Amino acid sequence: MSSPAASPSQQSSSVKLKPTDPSSVPSPLGEGKFIKTAGCLIIGDEVLNGKTKDTNSNFFAQFCFDLGIELKRIEVIADDEDEIVEAARRMTEKYDFVVTSGGIGPTHDDITYASLAKAFNLPLQHDPETLRRMWELSPPERKEQLKNATPAQKEARERMALFPTNTGKAGKEESKSEVIFVEGDKWVPVVRLGGKLCIFPGIPSLFQQLLLGLTPYLPLPPASSKPFRHLIYTSKPESVIAPYLTELQARVKKEGIRIGSYPYLYSGVHVSLIGHDIDRVRELGQEVVKEVDGKVVSEGKLGNESEKAKV
Repeated sequence: MSSPAASPSQQSSSVKLKPTDPSSVPSPLGEGKFIKTAGCLIIGDEVLNGKTKDTNSNFFAQFCFDLGIELKRIEVIADDEDEIVEAARRMTEKYDFVVTSGGIGPTHDDITYASLAKAFNLPLQHDPETLRRMWELSPPERKEQLKNATPAQKEARERMALFPTNTGKAGKEESKSEVIFVEGDKWVPVVRLGGKLCIFPGIPSLFQQLLLGLTPYLPLPPASSKPFRHLIYTSKPESVIAPYLTELQARVKKEGIRIGSYPYLYSGVHVSLIGHDIDRVRELGQEVVKEVDGKVVSEGKLGNESEKAKV
C-alpha cells in the first residue's frame, strides 16, 4: 500500500538531528562509476484501483532528467510479495538506480520492507537509530500517546523501523543494506539495498523531500556527460512533419542522436533533438527549423536548457 511512513504531524518537532554524513557513504557502483540508468517501482493496490493518483513517478522522471540520468522504466504493481520480489530483482539487474514508492507504513498490507528483504535474501531487524529518531522527533503530545500505547499499537509503529538488514556476508552484494538519514528533521530514512535500490514512502511530500535529500549520497553523472538538447517549436500538425522526422531519425541514428516530437496544447509540436555532439545537434537543429518552419525555444545540457523564445 502506498501509505506514508508516518503522518506529517509525526514527522516534525522542534528537535533536529544530524543527517548521515555523505562522506561516510561510499559510492555503491565502485570508484569512478556513476549512475546512467534508472527505474521506478510504484507499489500499491490503491494506485491500480484509482483511489490514489501517482505523482511520485512523474517527480522522479523530472529528477532523473535534470541530473542527466536516463529513466528506462516505470512500473506500478500491487501489494503482492511475489510481484515486488520479481520486479525488484529484475530492475536492479538492469539499472544503476532504482526507487520504490509506497508500502512502508504500519498496517498489515504495508509489505514492501518484508518483500524486499526476501528479494535481497536479507533478514528483517529493527533499526535502533530509526527507533531513537522516531521517538526524539515526536512532538510532546505524540510521546504521551506512545507511553499509553498497547503492545499491538507499539508493534505496529515499530514495524516502520523493521528493515532488511545486513547478514554480514562480506563481499556479497545481496547482503548489502544501508540506512541513510538524508534530513535532520525526518526520522524516516532512505534504506538502500544492493547499492542500487532505494526505498521511499508513498506520500508525495515525503517522497519528494527525501529524494532531493538523497542527492549528495548518489554517484551522479558529471555535467560533461549530460547530453545536449535542442527544442524546436512548429505550428504545423504532427502528421505533416512526421515523414520528415522519420527520415531524419533514420539518418542520424548511428550518430547517437534521438529525435522526438510532442504535440503542444493542440496548437503545434515541439521537436526535440538530443545528443552528445553539441555542434552536430545545433547543425541538425537549424535544418529542422528550416524544414518544419519552426523556431528554437530552448537549448542546453539536459536539465539546464536556456529558454530562447516564447511559444
